[in-house]
Amino acid sequence: MAHKGMLKSVIASHYNLAPMLQSMVDAGEIEAYLLPQGTICQLYREIGAGRPGVITKTGLGTFVDPRLEGGKCNALATRDLVEVVELGGEEYLWYKSFPINVAVIRGTSIDEHGNISVEKETTIVDQQALAVAAKHCGGIVIAQVERVVASGSINPRDVIVPGILVDYAVISPAECHYQNFGNQPYDAALAHEFRVPVDSLPILPMSDRKVIARRAAMELPKNAVINLGIGMPEGVSSVAVEEGFADQLTMTVEAGQIGGVPAAGAAFGGAYNPEFVNDMIRHFDFYDGGGLDVCFLGAAEVDNMGNCNVSKFTRTVGPGGFINIASNTPKCVFCGTLTAGGLKTEIKDGKLVILQEGRNKKYMKHVKQVTFSGENAVKSGQTVLFVTERAVFELDNDGIILTEIAPGIDLQTQILDMIDFDVRVSPNLKLMDARIFAEGPMGLELK
Repeated sequence: MAHKGMLKSVIASHYNLAPMLQSMVDAGEIEAYLLPQGTICQLYREIGAGRPGVITKTGLGTFVDPRLEGGKCNALATRDLVEVVELGGEEYLWYKSFPINVAVIRGTSIDEHGNISVEKETTIVDQQALAVAAKHCGGIVIAQVERVVASGSINPRDVIVPGILVDYAVISPAECHYQNFGNQPYDAALAHEFRVPVDSLPILPMSDRKVIARRAAMELPKNAVINLGIGMPEGVSSVAVEEGFADQLTMTVEAGQIGGVPAAGAAFGGAYNPEFVNDMIRHFDFYDGGGLDVCFLGAAEVDNMGNCNVSKFTRTVGPGGFINIASNTPKCVFCGTLTAGGLKTEIKDGKLVILQEGRNKKYMKHVKQVTFSGENAVKSGQTVLFVTERAVFELDNDGIILTEIAPGIDLQTQILDMIDFDVRVSPNLKLMDARIFAEGPMGLELK
């Protein structure tokens, strides 16, 4: 769709995996908006039911709040898709419904009556809600599927979209019907055809990424229900497997997987050995309702008051499900290196050694965009930590404070000088746990 003249506007949650579209957004060639992924999913349900939209606290104080940017990405974006409303003396955001004329959905099999199943997909996502939304608006539904099967072949309990909602089917052979991003070959384990031995999954090699994942994992309580974001936070699942307590946690990812071990990289969104595969609407209802105990998310930029940016840099990226998850989880652990752009480190003799400093400071006076509001987090009583390879910060009423430092790191030159604001240092500053920097399992046990 990323061709001049084909699109007037785009409402999305993430542009980074659609680089041609992303370029058009940043060049101001199309009207563009970014909204939280979970809220977009929930909008499909509200549109299909003929309701005026989604009313939620999710997004207050972030860039989707109309008092900041209203989710608008460029000068062409002039519509107010989000409005602040007051109910019972409390502020909410009203994400407004809009018409959907065509829904493009996907599945694995379609029978002769148009019923669709998803047995080879990694996720269920929101096919039915989107199809209902299009039908409510008088639109059409186009399904991409891999094969046609005889009527009655699909168990009715396995039908994700009933044929009464489907107008057209496009048959896409397996080699064109990719399971995940990155055109990876089909992984039957991610379609849950069988379960894999957990200890067969790869273990993270020693690196700054593993240091961050290990320190983050130390915030896990026993029997916690957690979310892992894409990128650096994915390493927490590897640590859980290596330390032997993956079965004492319930790990989830925003695409709907509950339990098992989340897949990483281009397969993100899938999971090995899950206990339940949810559709994304109900999954984000669970997140928005505070169903998680702890979330582990990335942090590309952080400011003195604990605001985080993961959505806009030199390019417009978007938050995905980050806002839903970070806004509604009682404990947030943000994971990422202190600097970026060429950072090289090694672990030697139980200490962290900076071989080459990153060109870009990530802890800055003002983030380019507020994807997580530190002020709102303090008001709502959230516990917030920022875990880097060389330091740990916590959020309190006065902003962020340095509480831990890695062995081998100089406080002034390798931490304070690498931050663009005057960071407070705790009078009880301590060394990060020495086990984090040692080869082999840590012997970590959950609290």
